[in-house]
Amino acid sequence: MELSILSAATFLLQQATLSNVLLFLAIFLLVADYVKRRPPKNFPPGPFSWPFIGCLPSFDLRQLDDVMGKLSEKYGEIIGMHIGSMKLVIINGLQIVKEAYVHQGDSFAGRPAPPLIKDLYKEHGVINSNGHNWKQQRRFALSTLRNFGMGKRSLEERINEELRYLTDTIEEEKGQPFDPHFYINSSVSNIICAITFGDRFDYQDPEFQEILHIFGVTSKLHTNLTAQLYNVFPRIMKHLPGSHQQLFRYQNTLEMYVRKSILKHREHWNPSEPRDFIDCYLTEIEKFKDDPTSCFDEENLVQSVLDLFIAGTESTSATLRWAILYMAKYADIQEKVQEEIDRVIGHARQPLMENKKSMPYINAVIHEVQRFTNIFSFAVPRQSTSDATVGGFHLPKGTVVIPNFTSLLFDKNEWKTPDTFNPENFLENGEFKKSEAFVSFSLGNRVCIGEQFAKMELFLYLATLLQRFSFKAPTNGNFNSSKYKRGLPNYPLPYKICAVSRC
Repeated sequence: MELSILSAATFLLQQATLSNVLLFLAIFLLVADYVKRRPPKNFPPGPFSWPFIGCLPSFDLRQLDDVMGKLSEKYGEIIGMHIGSMKLVIINGLQIVKEAYVHQGDSFAGRPAPPLIKDLYKEHGVINSNGHNWKQQRRFALSTLRNFGMGKRSLEERINEELRYLTDTIEEEKGQPFDPHFYINSSVSNIICAITFGDRFDYQDPEFQEILHIFGVTSKLHTNLTAQLYNVFPRIMKHLPGSHQQLFRYQNTLEMYVRKSILKHREHWNPSEPRDFIDCYLTEIEKFKDDPTSCFDEENLVQSVLDLFIAGTESTSATLRWAILYMAKYADIQEKVQEEIDRVIGHARQPLMENKKSMPYINAVIHEVQRFTNIFSFAVPRQSTSDATVGGFHLPKGTVVIPNFTSLLFDKNEWKTPDTFNPENFLENGEFKKSEAFVSFSLGNRVCIGEQFAKMELFLYLATLLQRFSFKAPTNGNFNSSKYKRGLPNYPLPYKICAVSRC
């Protein structure tokens, strides 16, 4: 009997052709892929999922807001899909986002680690870590930033000192057209540099500018096609050229820069007199070096510094460049802000945070810039840490969830004029009015740790700049204030502006 079975198997192998074998393998892989990616019961509906790559062909990254809007019209507020083998859900609308991120915050406190993110950042630091490590890194970062002045006068003094450098530099342009990107980016970065590295840098410092350049380019490279394909075919893409390879080179350069700074800090480190974030972290490493549950080590320190640098530079810098652009476009709004500044602060002294409560109009303008420019159309993804039900649909543990902030910031039911730049969206009877739909700093357990820091910067920077200058488009200029480059964050296309001194 065994001999006859063996003979039959041998006969079949002899008769098999290469094409038959390949056909069998193709069918087997397709079936295995379908079984692996078959949506669970009561999973949200979504677009057609192609074998192996899932819904990736449905996305035009250059028109992502429009794509998501059309998908929401077709499938509703909760859209289920696959990207490669990853289960992904897009949630739209204030109530659904709150249901997931606020009412079930613990269930959506995870951070997914797709292959590109995992290989780049190794789940270290504050942004891309999870579980016990994330809790330790976040708690330490928050307490240390607070100790170094987040929300306190000492940080306010640092910002105002940096603003004096910035306004003096802009004054040297003598009202002639210039691109504000370089100055704004360098100035904002110097604030977080003073906290993390202990010192500011000259705007022309070549090493400083190289780091800023890398951060700016990196934010765009993450949205490129080859970077997305890396998440679907990591083993193949590792050996192919593309923007993902540049990301790895840049990450290595940034890590080497931070490690060099850590080495310098160790030479003059005094635990009783911490100078900055790195000093405080080195103390934490030493304090818990014998604790097996501690996650304080140099790898987490390096990535935490980079995370703070990203969080403390890119979004604030982009928002300020948008604000300057809109002040030039809407001269009547700029004049109203300046009237408020002149009345409350005058010209003789720098703006202070204590002035903010008496200045509802500039506060409304800042919020409207954040709302209307929508620099983070989609929040940094989160991952469900347990089975959950959202909007009546089942989201199994491990589902990646991304809220569509565009659906909140342009909701016709939440704003007076959602599609028009209008500070009145945040004003009622002349007083500033908050809105639940304003989610520029995200919400829930992973809300931005630098929210208060960023709010302070935005107020002091815009108030100081508009106190000193009136921003106008060049007489022969032609900039489009609605166009942007997609990245993390979305930022305006390069433009030139005239800063006319008001002194």
